[in-house]
Amino acid sequence: MLAIRIPAEIEERLDRLAKKTGRTKTFYAREAILQHLDDLEDIYLATERLNDPRKIYSADEVKHELGLSI
Repeated sequence: MLAIRIPAEIEERLDRLAKKTGRTKTFYAREAILQHLDDLEDIYLATERLNDPRKIYSADEVKHELGLSI
């Protein structure tokens, strides 16, 4: 369960969309979160990696390690 506060104008937009489509506001809120969750996770992981860099591999090194070198 999650409860969030959103500005009235956004809730009104959600309400109009829900009425037009026969879906719930919750459905559209869930869809919006799911669509952006992957991006948010990627940003977090990238930022975490930048703050704690480890060995950087070149494309050639990766290909060699994976046996993809010709």
